[in-house]
Amino acid sequence: MQQPTERQWQADAIRLIEADFNRSADTHLIPLSLPGYPDIDVYLKDESSHPTGSLKHRLARSLFLYALVNGRLAAGRPVIEASSGSTAVSEAYFARLLGLPFIAVMPASTSPDKLAAINFYGGQCHLVDDPATIHENSVRLALETGGYFMDQFTNAERATDWRANNNIAESIFQQLRYERHPQPAWLVCSPGTGGTSATLGRYVRYRRHASQVLCVDPEFSVFFDVFAAHKAGQGRPDISIGKGSRIEGIGRPRDAASFLPECIDSMLRVPDALSLAAMRYVSARLGRRVGGSTGSNFIGVLWAARRMRAAGQSGSIVSILCDGGERYAHSYYNPDWYVQSGIDVALSDQQIRSAAEGGQLPALDYR
Repeated sequence: MQQPTERQWQADAIRLIEADFNRSADTHLIPLSLPGYPDIDVYLKDESSHPTGSLKHRLARSLFLYALVNGRLAAGRPVIEASSGSTAVSEAYFARLLGLPFIAVMPASTSPDKLAAINFYGGQCHLVDDPATIHENSVRLALETGGYFMDQFTNAERATDWRANNNIAESIFQQLRYERHPQPAWLVCSPGTGGTSATLGRYVRYRRHASQVLCVDPEFSVFFDVFAAHKAGQGRPDISIGKGSRIEGIGRPRDAASFLPECIDSMLRVPDALSLAAMRYVSARLGRRVGGSTGSNFIGVLWAARRMRAAGQSGSIVSILCDGGERYAHSYYNPDWYVQSGIDVALSDQQIRSAAEGGQLPALDYR
């Protein structure tokens, strides 16, 4: 039987991805009332309901389509990705759909549940001790295997169609149409690649919405400092730190080309203890576990709500439920992990409960 040409293979691969998308429903927009803010409506965009369980499913689909239309994938060619876990899970799903080998280069600290999910979809896990080296290890593996390095930290913002095509921003605004405040005052997200904040920021400008984009960075990450330098007119400094983020999926020890400070209105830096207390609070309110990045986002929601209330504003805030908590049974939902990490659970839990009821948030770095 005649083998398909590379162009034919790519066309069929695009059809397979589009057919998979056509079988999928949109994700839910969940209302979550804040006891201390009756005039402010809060919604969580539940990205955990994607087939691979996280916000990164959208990104992985876009990255594969971007690689295909640029002629960078071919039958049998390995796909390599640098990831803290969730993107790799989603990319393993799409690689299996196309029959391609997949190798995820990840920090050794990545949760075993994510490793198991990657293996389930047929991917391989290449673990490194230093999170700051996942990029160079991915480049090396791509050269050694003749594979394609997907490079989410460079390509996320350019692979996503920010104008329409049911991207996350368009979906949010469509779902808010019949709410009492259909144009949110704030859209709150957290940077992993920076792709989501770029999409939200571009979309609201393109559609001429007044909504502001608030980005929440975890404790061990450089994005806040990159944004602060941009706001101060200091350009884009070359910043790196020697420690990876404890909030899996967000934060980076070095800058990423896909992070666009120009698309963001404000940023917060949030201590991990508060992010994880907020994670537990949201989990209790929803009756199901969420991941740590959702907790970081919720700190941003509380900050924005206090700002609106102080200005005498009513309105809505939309944030993102990035993934479910079942992937973190060995860490964020394990009491021993907090002891080993030196995180005070009781104090941070009390602080979040108080803030949700209208009290003060602990002081946060803000730009």
